[in-house]
Amino acid sequence: MKKLYYAGLIGLGLFEILNVYFIMPMPGSQQRETLDMAYFLYTSRWFFRGLFLLLILCSVRSAFRTPRRWVPVVAALPVLLIVYFFNFQMTADHMFLQPATIAFRSKAESTLSDSSLVIAVSNGREAKAYPIRYIQYHHQVRDALGSTPIMVTYCNVCRTGRVFQPVVDGQRENFRLVGMDHFNAMFEDNTTGSWWRQATGEAVAGPLKGTVLPAVHSTQLTLQRFFYLYPFGKVMQADVVFKESYDTLGRFEKGKSRGELTRTDSGSWNAKSWVIGVVVNGHAKAYDWNQLKEVRIVHDSLGSIPIVVTLASDNQSFAVFQRPAGVHFVIQNDSLVSDQGQAELKSLPAYQEFWHSWKQFHPDTEVYK
Repeated sequence: MKKLYYAGLIGLGLFEILNVYFIMPMPGSQQRETLDMAYFLYTSRWFFRGLFLLLILCSVRSAFRTPRRWVPVVAALPVLLIVYFFNFQMTADHMFLQPATIAFRSKAESTLSDSSLVIAVSNGREAKAYPIRYIQYHHQVRDALGSTPIMVTYCNVCRTGRVFQPVVDGQRENFRLVGMDHFNAMFEDNTTGSWWRQATGEAVAGPLKGTVLPAVHSTQLTLQRFFYLYPFGKVMQADVVFKESYDTLGRFEKGKSRGELTRTDSGSWNAKSWVIGVVVNGHAKAYDWNQLKEVRIVHDSLGSIPIVVTLASDNQSFAVFQRPAGVHFVIQNDSLVSDQGQAELKSLPAYQEFWHSWKQFHPDTEVYK
C-alpha cells in the first residue's frame, strides 16, 4: 500500500506539469501537434486529480506506518509546490491579466510618443488606437466601437494583432487566456470551454471547433499616423496597475526585444523575420518586410484581385489596398497617387507578424519575391 501513496504523488505531480506543459512555451512543447492531447488533459483534469488523490488517501495510513514519518511528508512537499506553481503561477490567465480600467485620450491630451505602434479600428464616426506596448502584455482588451463589442488581441510571440467581435451564435461571450499552441495565444470561452486561436479567431478544440469569430477590420500604424488619419481619434492609456509589466520603452515594437520568444531576426524569411500577410478570397500571400522597406510600394495580385502594398516613410505604418485593374500608384508625401488620375481604393486586412507564425497558420501561403 505504501507504493500506492508514492505512485499517487508522482502521478499527481506529473499530471499537473503535463497539463500546463503542452499549452505553455516550454522546451519542445510548441513544435509538435499536441493540441488534442492538451485539450483532453485539461478537460479531464478533475478525473485525473481525483484518481491520484484517491490513491494517496487510500494508502496514506500505510505510508505513515514507519519510524521515519518525515519521509512521506518530505515526499509530498514538492508535489504540493508543483500543484501550487502550475495552477497559480504558470497559468496564462494568472501571468497576463486584462486591464482593470480602460481610459482614452485625444491627441491634445496624449503623452505617448508619436512613434508608438498601435492597432487601430474605426467605424467612420469613431476611431480608437491600442498601443502594442500595452496590449502585448494583456493579450486581450475588451472594449466597444460604437455599439459593437470588440476584443482587441495581441500575441507577442507571433507578433500578431487581431480584432474580433466576441460574439458566438449571436451572443456576447467572455474569454480568458488559456495558453498557446504553436506559439500562438489561445483563449477559452466561458460557455463551452472551447479553445480559440488568436491568429485566426477560429475555435481549434472543444464543442465549437471550426467556428470563427467575426473579424473587425484593423490597421497597424504609428500613433502619429493614426492622429493624422483620424484627428478625432483617441488612444488607450496605460493602466497604472500594470505599469511595471508594460514595455514602456517600446523595445518589442521596434524589433529590439532580447527575449528568445519575442526577438526579431534582421534577415529575411527566417523564423523571427517580419512579413506582411494578406488574405483575399482565401488566397494568402506573404511580403518580406525588408524588401518593402527598400521599394516602399508593391503592385501585385492575389488570385484575380489586383492589390497594392505600401509602407510609409516612418518605416512602421503599412497598408494594403485592392486597386483597379491596370492602375498603378506612386507614393508622394505618404499618399498614393494614381497614374490615371483619381482611383478608388479598398482597404484590405493585412497583418505584420513573424514568418514562423504566418506560414504555420497559412500553410498554403504564397511568397512574394
